[in-house]
Amino acid sequence: MKPYTAVIFDMDGVIVDSEPLHERAFLDTFARIGRAHDHGIHFPDYYGRSDLVVWRDFVAAHQPPQSLAELSRMKQERFLELLRVEQPVFPAIPALVRTLASRGPIALASGSNHAVIRAVLDLSDLRRHFRAVVSADDVARGKPAPDIFLRAAELLGVPPQECVVIEDSVAGVAAGRAAGMKVIGITNSVSASQLREAHATLADYAAIQALLI
Repeated sequence: MKPYTAVIFDMDGVIVDSEPLHERAFLDTFARIGRAHDHGIHFPDYYGRSDLVVWRDFVAAHQPPQSLAELSRMKQERFLELLRVEQPVFPAIPALVRTLASRGPIALASGSNHAVIRAVLDLSDLRRHFRAVVSADDVARGKPAPDIFLRAAELLGVPPQECVVIEDSVAGVAAGRAAGMKVIGITNSVSASQLREAHATLADYAAIQALLI
């Protein structure tokens, strides 16, 4: 991974152990609208992708009376409730973020929207360490397209080839590679074999720090 200039973190599944909370929030929303048992969503297929992708597929399959905006609002409200209770920042993350930020610019590039990103970064006072924060709302295409990582590099003023991405999903790894960046996969959400396209696949944050420092 060396030399590099900047590190770009994914958020869900990397900064915060939120994939289970996203799933619970979706399931609670499906139950609320009477689709607890026939929603047809296989959540691992959507790791690394935005909520909008899930809801578009759900709407296309079921044509619910609720609008896309209403479904998105219901799910997000439930997720934020769960986030405030659970506060599931990975324990090693605050120290890793501080260490890397002290050595060079770091950014966050997340498929979540800015309201969710703000809520997560407030949990451990992480926001001040990130020179740039990019949401799926800020780009035309979500992961696995490279747009979100390219925008983060642009905001940092760092060429893509000098950036390292930390990702936990297949779509995220694909997006980082498509952006021309080096990619570290961490096995928080899927297996190492599923992250085989990453340049390095690691199981914990101590190993990531050792690789980058």
